Amino acid sequence: MALRFIGIDPETGGGNCPAVWLDDARQEVVVQGWRADRETEALTRLDSPLPESEAVVRLPYRMIDILRKALDDAAPAERSQFR
Repeated sequence: MALRFIGIDPETGGGNCPAVWLDDARQEVVVQGWRADRETEALTRLDSPLPESEAVVRLPYRMIDILRKALDDAAPAERSQFR
């Protein structure tokens, strides 16, 4: 499996570094973020169940451009149904 690195939290100091990759073979976005606290997890469960195989993570707003790039790279205009 090869991951394509998209970006890392621009304010990272070397630790606690949320990041984003694309897995083109599996057609998935891979996200590293801060593990959500129990209260946040409980709130997300109100909208969507959280199986053991999944996790809730947090990313700072300053990573919005990195997330946009990942999504744009994953779904070019000719393949995207939302453009």
